[in-house]
Amino acid sequence: MSDDYLARIGKLIRDARQHRGWTQSQLAEALGTSQSAVNRIERGNQNISLEMIARIGEALDSEIVSLGYAGPMHLRVVGGRRLSGSIDVKTSKNACVALLCGSLLNKGRTVLRRVARIEEVYRLLEVLNSIGVRTRWINDGTDLEIVPPARLDMEAIDADAARRTRSIIMFLGPLLHRMDQFKLPYAGGCDLGTRTIEPHMIALRRFGLEIAATEGLYHAQIDHSVTPERPIVLTERGDTVTENALLAAARHNGTTVIRNASSNYMVQDLCFFLEALGIRIDGIGTTTLTVHGVANIDVDVDYSPSEDPVEAMSLLAAAVVTESELTIRRVPIEFLEIELAVLEEMGVDCDRTTEYAADNGRTRLVDLTVRPSKLEAPIDKIHPMPFPGLNIDNVPFFAAIAASAHGKTLIHDWVYDNRAIYLTDLNRLGGRLQLLDPHRVLVEGPTRWRAAEMICPPALRPAVVVLLAMMAAEGTSVLRNVYVINRGYEELAERLNSVGAQIEIFRDI
Repeated sequence: MSDDYLARIGKLIRDARQHRGWTQSQLAEALGTSQSAVNRIERGNQNISLEMIARIGEALDSEIVSLGYAGPMHLRVVGGRRLSGSIDVKTSKNACVALLCGSLLNKGRTVLRRVARIEEVYRLLEVLNSIGVRTRWINDGTDLEIVPPARLDMEAIDADAARRTRSIIMFLGPLLHRMDQFKLPYAGGCDLGTRTIEPHMIALRRFGLEIAATEGLYHAQIDHSVTPERPIVLTERGDTVTENALLAAARHNGTTVIRNASSNYMVQDLCFFLEALGIRIDGIGTTTLTVHGVANIDVDVDYSPSEDPVEAMSLLAAAVVTESELTIRRVPIEFLEIELAVLEEMGVDCDRTTEYAADNGRTRLVDLTVRPSKLEAPIDKIHPMPFPGLNIDNVPFFAAIAASAHGKTLIHDWVYDNRAIYLTDLNRLGGRLQLLDPHRVLVEGPTRWRAAEMICPPALRPAVVVLLAMMAAEGTSVLRNVYVINRGYEELAERLNSVGAQIEIFRDI
């Protein structure tokens, strides 16, 4: 077996082990071997038999190798089932990826609690590991420990992993203080049309960053003599743009004012994390942030990101379209109040507990119980706005909900070029959605959902909306190639099954 194949198999084993949340020692114990042997296998430095590969795959409940091409993951959904019981909201995908990028600011040890175990996080961990950052899952795989090297090896960056996540763009802010020049692969992620990085550059040029884009790479050059001399005004109130500006300002030894800033949930979580690193930030939760940066950050920090309001909306929509009574626990209510107000006007029957604090001590949570309801289409159109408006990522879920309501609902997704188009995939399941233009779709309900076999849309939230409609449809549906769902949701099928869904994960033979 060649060294190249050994290294590739070792990487597959390492990824499967990390996905399971096991340490090398835990895998060694399951195999009856030593931790050093597992380490050598994962590094590609030890010959390994097919029998051992099979044993490792069985221990990790993962198909390491297969005869022929294993193919992508699919879901088989037996619909028409009512959900019941309660389900917890996981920590925020978007906050976790921002905090992983933010950990590059810190020379000390960073521990993030209850990190979302999703493909987007795994891709960023692969990138971080490739440039020398040590990461490991601790506390039975629940928490993540991050220890940076003295010097990042940007030449060794895992370009394939970087291109599979748009979050790589948030490396720009922290890296511009660590080196004079570096290269990053073009950012990837969902297929949502043209998404320029120019708003990022308008903010980061104020810190001396210049970028030339050639041959699939961003070539970054930094002039450290350039510093912001007046407030930075963001040309769009974007979440990642605001986060990049915050990450750049954190290690600027002075005061940076950021105007037209997003105050959305992931931005607030990043602000709370930066405060734990010793950065003072005034105006958290508003559109003007004043950052009192420090040139050197070297602290051991322990931080708990808050729960994901978009996942909470996903679970709420699952209850509505399947006409179920379901309790959704640990809902970050501050970031769902507009959505709930609209849903209550449509007739959704729900109640909530008194508020309590998230583990970060700052975000307000409630437990939300949803019951079967008779829904009417809203009078006004559904459209997103920057926080505190209706969340951009929650708009697609209203397509499935509106399809369950009596009447016609206009959904105007003005932010993304293609996402409204993907919503018309619901027509394959019995929906009546009319695309008016690339940004507007007219939804007519109520819908008698029917089972179908479909390819997963290439955008995260529309893909989950299709899955929810399949759960409501009588009969057996198949949703093929669900990698995009795994990018943003941790074990979504298994967790929905725990409250009464019937979803089987399978691969082509």
